[in-house]
Amino acid sequence: MASTTTTTATTATSNSSPQPSHYHGPHNAAIERTGLNFRAPSHSKVKYSPDDFTPPNVSFLQGKWHVTHSTLPMWKTNRNVTITYKSLENNAEVLDDLVEYQPLNSDKRKRVEGVDTPDAETVAAYSWRGRGLLKIASSHWQVLGYGEEDGGWAVTYFAKTLFTPAGVDIYARRKGGLSEELLEQIKEEIRKVDSRDVKRLAELMFEIKHNW
Repeated sequence: MASTTTTTATTATSNSSPQPSHYHGPHNAAIERTGLNFRAPSHSKVKYSPDDFTPPNVSFLQGKWHVTHSTLPMWKTNRNVTITYKSLENNAEVLDDLVEYQPLNSDKRKRVEGVDTPDAETVAAYSWRGRGLLKIASSHWQVLGYGEEDGGWAVTYFAKTLFTPAGVDIYARRKGGLSEELLEQIKEEIRKVDSRDVKRLAELMFEIKHNW
């Protein structure tokens, strides 16, 4: 699993050994955040360098994520949105993609199933293709930012399709979402991304309802 945080514990003692960048100190001691790992989307004229952005390993993406914030209009009428990535048995880099959610006025759980194939030119970017009746649907998405703070988080950008506008999602690994401090820092980093499209989307971000 990639570790890309740049946090520093404020309570380290002088004789202690160096701690990993995601170390939060004893008893969840306060930490000073010094920046998050972000990049502009691949269509941007600004290209990232390895010194500016370290892409996540596929193992970081695997498992269930809670989609806590989004710009996608359909999530305004739905709740408890999660997305689960699972590597295919015959190719660990290709991901089974399962989105689950509930309408605000119903307990019925709905599913959207698809497959994510890695982009040939951009790391941590994928071409999505639906399964079943959605096999005709396709889209492209990529990781803009991620880290291990608060149990893990990620920001994804998805391109416009025939059915949905371009948008940005914020994922949280842990149930209950991210701390307000980290959430505000992530939002600020999204606003700083060197892309007119992402800056516009940052102003449309809303919180998705969850029954934690």
